[in-house]
Amino acid sequence: MDISSVSPASPPTPAYTEAPSCSSILQGGYQHPLSRSWQAQRTLTKSMLMYPIFITDEPDAHVEIPSLPGQARWGVNKLEEFLGPLVKKGLRSVILFGVPLHCEKDDRGSPADDPNGPVILAVRKIRSLFPDLYIACDVCLCEYTSHGHCGVFRPDGSIDTTPSAARIAEVALAYARAGAHCVAPSDMMDGRIKAIKRALIDNGYGNRCTLMSYSAKFASALYGPFRDAAGSAPAFGDRKCYQLPPTAKGLARRAIKRDVAEGADIIMVKPALPYLDVIQDAKQLAEDHPLACYQVSGEYAMVVAGARAGVYDLKTMAFETVESMIRAGKSDLSATLLHG
Repeated sequence: MDISSVSPASPPTPAYTEAPSCSSILQGGYQHPLSRSWQAQRTLTKSMLMYPIFITDEPDAHVEIPSLPGQARWGVNKLEEFLGPLVKKGLRSVILFGVPLHCEKDDRGSPADDPNGPVILAVRKIRSLFPDLYIACDVCLCEYTSHGHCGVFRPDGSIDTTPSAARIAEVALAYARAGAHCVAPSDMMDGRIKAIKRALIDNGYGNRCTLMSYSAKFASALYGPFRDAAGSAPAFGDRKCYQLPPTAKGLARRAIKRDVAEGADIIMVKPALPYLDVIQDAKQLAEDHPLACYQVSGEYAMVVAGARAGVYDLKTMAFETVESMIRAGKSDLSATLLHG
């Protein structure tokens, strides 16, 4: 056979007939760990994280919370032991929630601003132990009222928002006077931002204490472990008449705009993961304000439970969830670990 008459084998057919456009090749921009980090519009830093702490009125308490693995109720005498290692690791801020166990609760939440109550004592203790640690205080009445709701009732059993906002402003002012750097009302009563801001200004704290609003706080099923930890479940009914319906994106937008107009310094969305679209809206509506998002107790419990079940690595998932919040709104602050 004359091999000179045999055609050479044809080259393999290319996967595409045209060279890809320059703009279609993206992987070169994130092929290295460092260049991958450059793709973020905001990078997670320790200063973005705020650690919620349950403070009880038992001074030497350290009580584990079964529904919040790894979390506990703390007495003021245990705060140095607990916070010291975290501050050394770079913790910059905390938010305090009172858990009164040995006080007489009433229908207006009188123990909330008791000078010898757990939150005020803890503020003073932390200020003395860790002068550079930023202290926020959750401001609400539910832990301190006999009925477990976040406001004051009318005789007909409905929430009376005007005295509720006034009472919440009194509590916020007491925390500012104790030394809190930030007060954060979580009650969702109409008008409470204006009432608190006015109280701070009129008493000389307008430029000395930050006002962080739970502007878009939804009536979520994810608060269960928190209510177990804080003993703040309502004695009757629920909080759906003042927390936002989960489907109410329009109400959330209106609440954010309202709280900006009333003087809030920081805007919060809570919970975080089910409401990433609202976080994105919040940054657009309050573009000149720092934005906080709260990964609440149920979110935290789910992340931990999945890791314990072997679904994923805990640290990897913890970072992924928080980074999703930052991505959604280029958030400035993530109140995270966490509870609700």
